[in-house]
Amino acid sequence: MLPPKQHINLQIAAHNVSLDIPREAEPLYREAAVTLNERYKYYQRHLLKASAEQLWLYVALELAVNLHADARGKSLKPIHEKMKILNQLIENALQNKTEIEINNK
Repeated sequence: MLPPKQHINLQIAAHNVSLDIPREAEPLYREAAVTLNERYKYYQRHLLKASAEQLWLYVALELAVNLHADARGKSLKPIHEKMKILNQLIENALQNKTEIEINNK
């Protein structure tokens, strides 16, 4: 059985967007619309001579950069945790500690 769909309408800048989405995704779509509106208005205030198409390009580029930065940060998180453990081991060894205790901070 297909997941239940919900019909929603979103106002994004000067556009009305009508969508059928998974019911559980509604808050994400509404939050995304708020983000798009905020970023569009930001660029609209700062780039007074830009066309609507140019403003949307700035919005899209900013969000794409944020998406990639977030993905890169998530992919490095396990490495960061291992580096903290290795640093603690090195510090313990340099302090001539006989027991190795690792504190996960």
